[in-house]
Amino acid sequence: MAIGQWSKDECQPLNTQHAVMNTTLIIDLEVDTQGLKCPLPLLRLKKALNTLESGQVVRVTATDPASVLDFGVFVEQTGHLMLEQYEETGILIYLIRKG
Repeated sequence: MAIGQWSKDECQPLNTQHAVMNTTLIIDLEVDTQGLKCPLPLLRLKKALNTLESGQVVRVTATDPASVLDFGVFVEQTGHLMLEQYEETGILIYLIRKG
């Protein structure tokens, strides 16, 4: 698959719930970037955010350790909000609200 193309498995619309700080959060979109290296996880996140309305939430899964810094700097510079960032069995998980 060429860069910039999406497969159904990489980006899935969701309407699932996730508990964050004792509140329930609706996850509107999930993006799987596992196995991809910099800069592809960040590019997939940017493309996903472009499809969302302000206030909607994307959940990104990644395995590239560089995504921690990349995503953190990106959300600070673009006005989005990192709601949660954690690791589960070697998979980095990010919940980001579109600004």
